[in-house]
Amino acid sequence: MAHPLYVAFIWHQHQPLYKSPNPDNHSEQYRLPWVRLHGTKDYLDLILILEKYPKLHQTVNLVPSLILQLEDYVNGTAIDPYLAVALTPNEKLTIEQKHFIVEHFFDGNHRTLVDPHPRYFQLYEQRRNKGQRWCLENWNLRDYSDLLAWHNLAWIDPLFWDDPTISKWLKQGENFTLEDRQNIYQKQREIIKRIIPQHKKMQDAGQLEVTTTPYTHPILPLIADTNSGKVAISNMTLPQKRFQWSEDIPRHLRKSKELYCDRFGMNPRGLWPSEQSVSPAILPYIKEAGFNWICSDEAVLGWSLQHFFHRDEVGNVYEPELLYRPYRLETAHGDLSIVFRDHRLSDLIGFTYGAMDANKAAGDLISHLEGISRNLKEHQENNLTTLEKPWLVTIALDGENCWEFYQKDGLPFLNSLYERLSKNEGIKLVTVSEFVDQFPPTATINSEKLHSGSWVDGSFSTWIGDPVKNKAWDLLTEARQTLANHPSATEETNPQAWESLYAAEGSDWFWWFGEGHSSNQDAMFDQLFREHLTGIYQALNEPIPANLSEPLESHERIEDHLPQSFIHPFIDGIGDEQDWDKAGRIEIGGARGTMHQASAVQRLFYGLDHLNFYLRLDFKQGTIPGKDIPPELHLFWYYPGVGGEISRPPLEGLPDKAPMNYLFRHHIGINLVTESLWFAEARANHHWDSRRSRAEMAFNQCLEISVPWADLHIQPDVSLHLVAVLANQGKFHSFLPEETLVKLSAP
Repeated sequence: MAHPLYVAFIWHQHQPLYKSPNPDNHSEQYRLPWVRLHGTKDYLDLILILEKYPKLHQTVNLVPSLILQLEDYVNGTAIDPYLAVALTPNEKLTIEQKHFIVEHFFDGNHRTLVDPHPRYFQLYEQRRNKGQRWCLENWNLRDYSDLLAWHNLAWIDPLFWDDPTISKWLKQGENFTLEDRQNIYQKQREIIKRIIPQHKKMQDAGQLEVTTTPYTHPILPLIADTNSGKVAISNMTLPQKRFQWSEDIPRHLRKSKELYCDRFGMNPRGLWPSEQSVSPAILPYIKEAGFNWICSDEAVLGWSLQHFFHRDEVGNVYEPELLYRPYRLETAHGDLSIVFRDHRLSDLIGFTYGAMDANKAAGDLISHLEGISRNLKEHQENNLTTLEKPWLVTIALDGENCWEFYQKDGLPFLNSLYERLSKNEGIKLVTVSEFVDQFPPTATINSEKLHSGSWVDGSFSTWIGDPVKNKAWDLLTEARQTLANHPSATEETNPQAWESLYAAEGSDWFWWFGEGHSSNQDAMFDQLFREHLTGIYQALNEPIPANLSEPLESHERIEDHLPQSFIHPFIDGIGDEQDWDKAGRIEIGGARGTMHQASAVQRLFYGLDHLNFYLRLDFKQGTIPGKDIPPELHLFWYYPGVGGEISRPPLEGLPDKAPMNYLFRHHIGINLVTESLWFAEARANHHWDSRRSRAEMAFNQCLEISVPWADLHIQPDVSLHLVAVLANQGKFHSFLPEETLVKLSAP
């Protein structure tokens, strides 16, 4: 029997519990606005677009804590600080509120949410070019009112712009009144009100499968035992107090299932384990709760099979028959199916396609799927040109945050993708349940050999092991033990204590603590975590520990840091703050090293996406190449452990010390005066051959460079080490960074 290539998209819709158990002002109990804003921009439109293509079936995961918060906004009982100030009469705005507005009402990707709207862009440019203080001193009430309106309008998805009322506001553009802002809020509630019913409608029609997650998105393996962190990282430093409360797992599963059954009128079949985190210990609870399948990441599969998935130059795995199938897990309560997502394809949608032309991005994804199909055919024993077995490619990712970086919130991309898939007879989109029902798993993973890990590197290091993360776990352990010391405080007799516990067990707080991730709301996530813990003690009438009144860490911006996510900067020499916000950063002059204030180079930024490697150098204001700084910049890099020709840098006067006495594989030279660029590759006997390159550079307020991975001809996951060298007419002057190499891995 011939088969198409089956593809299961799983969109994960999640927000942590922003609702404080102890609000300072009862009318503003929601600390952050992201449920409301993503509710008007990301949840409804995603499935409305899909509905236009009835042949295409998909899976959407709705986290219970998200559903409850959406319903609060629908009911008008959720007020966040952004909404409260937006509904305040202009003349009653306080100076504190004006500070808050100027600082936060441009939150979001300005290229897609701000720049397309002239009045919003005008206000943004004033703040960016003249500063917050100027705005506070010069803006009038009309400016504030327009900004309050535009922040809410811009977060309404373009799919709804043909609504007559919304269209009128977009054309109006300015001079918004309090009544306008109140009506915009009511329109937001109307959109949010449609989200759950539309999901149910499409599930009832068979085009959609809706799944759920443990109640407040806890990492179940760590709830069962924080020592599971050592499975992937044996030398991990664990919290001082071991958290072992596996009895909380069935509670989270029961509450999520009850909520699902009430909203959707049926039992859920699939479970998205929070952060795609799994372990042998949690499987019996999941199956006993009645779930049929779960999903995780290819890294977890690799660890479980003791097989690392290698990819070719274009990103296709060499062993497709291992990844693109469901597996069976045996538990004491019956078999459980598990699917593993293709990490790279998921990341392309999540982090890279937003920076590409919509049609090219859609075509690229389909070409990858067609490549997978060809590879699977090549692995068949016969020479059939059709697939003789049913294979399943799982693409699973965050369904809300990525669209902020797409033009028109991803509408052109999704329409282009869905139109092509609807016409492609060789690819069929299915829900996970449709596939496993028709083609039950034939391969088995011994449940005890299932790896304990998550979607991030197959480990739990994003949520435990860092000193601050461990401190948070210790605080949670103390609070959980305090609750256990009150056996009479059950979910029925003291629901507030348990709700606060469930909220504190969520994964999101630990994500932001310590090294690895940062946002403009780090301090608020810290506060919310401690408020949820405080809620446990208050509900039990226990003394509140003094350490819950102090932040877990300082939230001052760390100057030097590793890359925090993919980046997609515009190469224009401007150094846009948002473009490089998640990049790695190394301070050069005026901060450390022998160059100190004498250095015209102040800092170095670096990062990547699936298309390019990016580098940025910031210079002292007024720096003139050839006068204040040598006119040439040379970038040299090599790949540890990878074969190939390597050569000495083609410069005179190199010092005999690391890393200048290293041998390198690739070289980009830049003349900062003429703003020209050349690319070379090492060959035998310390020679260099010129190569064509699509690298780009721009030198204006800073130097920005992008180098396509396609120019380097390296496979994914290869480590790259780079050093920048300043020179004058081919004579060495200095190198940077002084104390380390720039290090990262190709995606």
